[in-house]
Amino acid sequence: MQAGPKAEPKDLPAVDRLLREPAVAALLQEHGHTLVAGEARALLEARRGEARAGHLPAGAAAVPALAQALSQAVGQRLAPRLRAVLNLTGTVIHTNLGRALLADAAMQHLIATLAGPNNLEYDLQSGGRGERDSIVEELLTTLTGAEAATVVNNNAAAVLLTIAALASSHEGGKEVIVSRGELVEIGGAFRMPDVMAAAGATLVEVGTTNRTHPHDYERAIGERTALVMKVHTSNYAIQGFTSAVDEAELARIAHARGLPLATDLGSGSLIDLAAHGLPREPTPQDKLAAGCDVVTFSGDKLLGGPQAGLIVGSRAAITRIRKFPLKRALRMSKLPLAALEATLRLYLRPERLVQDLPTLRLLARPAADIRGMATRLLPAVAHAVAPHFTVAVVELAGQIGSGSLPVEQLPSAGLAIAPAGGRGPGRKGAGRALDRLSAALRGLPLPVIGRIADDRLLLDLRCLERPALLVDQLPALGVALGATLGVALGSATDAAAAAAAAAQDAP
Repeated sequence: MQAGPKAEPKDLPAVDRLLREPAVAALLQEHGHTLVAGEARALLEARRGEARAGHLPAGAAAVPALAQALSQAVGQRLAPRLRAVLNLTGTVIHTNLGRALLADAAMQHLIATLAGPNNLEYDLQSGGRGERDSIVEELLTTLTGAEAATVVNNNAAAVLLTIAALASSHEGGKEVIVSRGELVEIGGAFRMPDVMAAAGATLVEVGTTNRTHPHDYERAIGERTALVMKVHTSNYAIQGFTSAVDEAELARIAHARGLPLATDLGSGSLIDLAAHGLPREPTPQDKLAAGCDVVTFSGDKLLGGPQAGLIVGSRAAITRIRKFPLKRALRMSKLPLAALEATLRLYLRPERLVQDLPTLRLLARPAADIRGMATRLLPAVAHAVAPHFTVAVVELAGQIGSGSLPVEQLPSAGLAIAPAGGRGPGRKGAGRALDRLSAALRGLPLPVIGRIADDRLLLDLRCLERPALLVDQLPALGVALGATLGVALGSATDAAAAAAAAAQDAP
């Protein structure tokens, strides 16, 4: 078969001519000259390159085709890079997918306070300058029992600021004592030794990877010691022949020598998760009661709020931290601060938390409910991916995520999609087919993110509370798969009918 006629560079119009075309007038009216003209130049330059290489079909140089391509280019330029997705990975607090979900109350508070001026640093009672920390300090002290509290933009900043403020202001030296088994590294190459160095402190390691004893700390304390620190290993677990020193004993050791004790909880939960059928995670309240002078933890993990670093503790320690020059560089902006305030207020009504806080609601969701949803969604999903894939309801094990309780699993359920004809290690073409399916799901208007394991694409439904968000996209998935696999995977009409039936049955 002979290729069709090709366009030459001279067949393409100049930018000004293209912009004068009636078909482009609507774009100019809606978006203005600057954006449309810029995209037109880029489009025509790309088309000329294709023409010079002999790869541009003649029809692609025609004005109607160029106008349509220009409209698509403008739309792509204006499309947001940060988009909502459906998290069907089985990891509830997913670092790559935005971590905790904001509660409705937090989003409503954001809109109500940030649509206009607000009292971010204005004291409404005195009429004078206020302190932005005061917006959440009373909530934090009430909920944790701390004497004082401050906040920064994430927990890494909280740890950095705490070490810098408490170690550098010590007259004798800048040594910080930490157990070797607690020199954590979290995502993004955040390593405790590097944080120590960045804070201007000298790390003193004590004990061994698996065992550290009270006398290890006692022997290490000297004239240059400024701070004793404990780090909760929230993203890994050391098991077997182990020994660690708890905060109560460390507080006794540190305070006997006039030193502060700081604990980094990492994730941090303000409630006992065991009350909701989940594994227990240490709380700031526990550590403060044990004698810690400072406790740091995250806002966007188990707490269920926005990205934030929360620092609670004694009044003396928090005052030093708040006055340290680095504090201003790490302070929270008004958006996350408003969301954090609204999230913390939810904790004043603990009986309603499982209804009001999305992260806790998803973590505590019964596996039987999730399996019921999977059963109802099975026919529609199976129809959308047939005939090249089969779908089955399966039991799954999810994770809390973001370094929280790393060895604990959440019993869950979902859908397993496998290439038709069976599955097994090394089955020819299975990997490519699943990659195409995964890409088609990511390419939907509301991208769907699952995970591939054991020659199957798994859709864990724990985080899917509104099944219509998936069901309504199944016709588009069938069309996308048909295009990428070169086959018709059910008609759009049939897929829409199956999706509608599933939506009626799904809660």
